[in-house]
Amino acid sequence: MQPSTSRLDPPGTSDRAKYFTLVAAFLGWMFDGFEMGLFPLIGQPALRELLGPEAGGDTAQWFGAIIAVFLVGAASGGVLFGWLGDKIGRVRAMSISILVYALFTGLCGFAGEAWHIAGLRFVASLGMGGEWSLGVALVNEIWPGRSRALIAGIIGAAANVGFLLVGVLSMGLAGVIDGLGGFVDSLGISEGLADYLFRNSAWRFLMMVGAFPALLVFLIRLFVPESEKWQAEHRRGATAHWLKIDLLGILVGCAASLMIIWAWSPLGVATVPALALTALGLAVALVGYLHPVRRYIARAEKSGALGAGGGRQVVRMMLFGAVLAGVALLGTWGSAQWAPRWVIDDLLKDPERRAAHPFAKEWTQIWLASGAICGTMAAALCAGRFGRRPTFAFLCVGAIVTALHLFRMNDAYNARFLASVYVAGLLNASFYGFFPLYLPELFPTAVRAIGQGFAYNFGRIVAAIGGLQTANLMGAFGGSFPKAVTVMTSVYLVGLVAIWFGPETRGRELPE
Repeated sequence: MQPSTSRLDPPGTSDRAKYFTLVAAFLGWMFDGFEMGLFPLIGQPALRELLGPEAGGDTAQWFGAIIAVFLVGAASGGVLFGWLGDKIGRVRAMSISILVYALFTGLCGFAGEAWHIAGLRFVASLGMGGEWSLGVALVNEIWPGRSRALIAGIIGAAANVGFLLVGVLSMGLAGVIDGLGGFVDSLGISEGLADYLFRNSAWRFLMMVGAFPALLVFLIRLFVPESEKWQAEHRRGATAHWLKIDLLGILVGCAASLMIIWAWSPLGVATVPALALTALGLAVALVGYLHPVRRYIARAEKSGALGAGGGRQVVRMMLFGAVLAGVALLGTWGSAQWAPRWVIDDLLKDPERRAAHPFAKEWTQIWLASGAICGTMAAALCAGRFGRRPTFAFLCVGAIVTALHLFRMNDAYNARFLASVYVAGLLNASFYGFFPLYLPELFPTAVRAIGQGFAYNFGRIVAAIGGLQTANLMGAFGGSFPKAVTVMTSVYLVGLVAIWFGPETRGRELPE
């Protein structure tokens, strides 16, 4: 039996339309997670083929650079497509963002040089960063207030479902490739083309399959309604104050972020100049990414579309949200996300022990993602029940405790280790169920997509920088990853304090 439309539902939004919206957002973010996890799975064989057998350390350098460039692209895409969603509508902008990340991921399968993958992944990441902010804004504006905690948890879990699927695929990859090869033979495809598609762990074929989410656009355009809240803003002329010239600020911010990544890369500069470039780059990136919003606010206040003083509150909430997201992203990328690699590099570095556990990395990924799926759901529901601020504070404490327990209290790959991985995923990834609930509540409809897009995705730049620092800290501690994690998890203390400077929005409707 279908539930009846609540008096809190947006006018004209049927139950069927709401569920189509939720399914589209869930699938979009799930494929985001799958494709984010796909490159770590096939990146090494791809780079070995493209760079040649004598590449040596260049493979690792390119791998790190492509990951960092991806994070910067996602940050830029969150602001760019957030701007587009506030300008032309959530549904149209989300359709474009999915096409971008799907098609450019698929094009990676035709790469002939390592830098081709870096460039194509950068463009794909623009769409991935944008899809999150648009999907979250649309779902929150269409679903009723009392349902948003559950919906936020579902959306937060979606990417981790994608990560879990990557772990499962990795374990069955050899069998999958053999099956695909037999299928291709039955189609009469030439041996040369089959070799091109399936050699080196079939990385080209898997990249091409990454274009599959483009089919989601047909579902979205046919069945997903535009947000009534956005349409009301459009009718009163509030969306007309977004101008294309302001996008130059995003370009400047992106260039500054890439400069920071270069400074800390193996091709960069010494530590002291790198610190100076990081401070300068973050300041320029912050000003650049904020530029479109500041210009919009100035025009909207002048025309009366935005009340006097409202613009300062919007900017303050963008910065506040960026601090919270930066804490969570840096903490996750600096600790729990390293667990699969830590298993191989430390716990199973002995060849005999590694041979006894051939899928240790994959099982670690699966247990981490399983914990994350449960954690994102629980975090959103707890925030709805107990309040946003106490929930976030609890998550910060829990993330510190579980990350330290995982890396400092385990010295062998066994059932206890996997249980610790699950609990670490449960708490460290729980923030990604919290943010789809809380961030939309900080911004009015006219700037919701770009506001939360900036807040969430600016944290990716911080995570990119922090990920490079984890390796530096390991060098400082004689290669000890547990000691490096101890330092990285201290970032959660910032979140433990910062959350109390934001509003408690439990029980409130989304601001108009």
